[in-house]
Amino acid sequence: MRESVEKALEKIRPALMADGGDIELVDVVDGVVKVRLTGACGGCPMSQMTLKMGVEKVLKQQVPEVKSVETA
Repeated sequence: MRESVEKALEKIRPALMADGGDIELVDVVDGVVKVRLTGACGGCPMSQMTLKMGVEKVLKQQVPEVKSVETA
């Protein structure tokens, strides 16, 4: 499952990098994906919305086993 999540994150990464940020996979436990937003995304007040409405949505579409995405 970790490999599938990594592949899905590669599709998201260019959009985050365009805004000066990035995303790092920390862990995957029982369908819960833990990530760290870095760069400009790390301190952005909209980062939680990006995480839930963007990253979580894409990951759930690409990897159906994903239950949720959380910051680490």
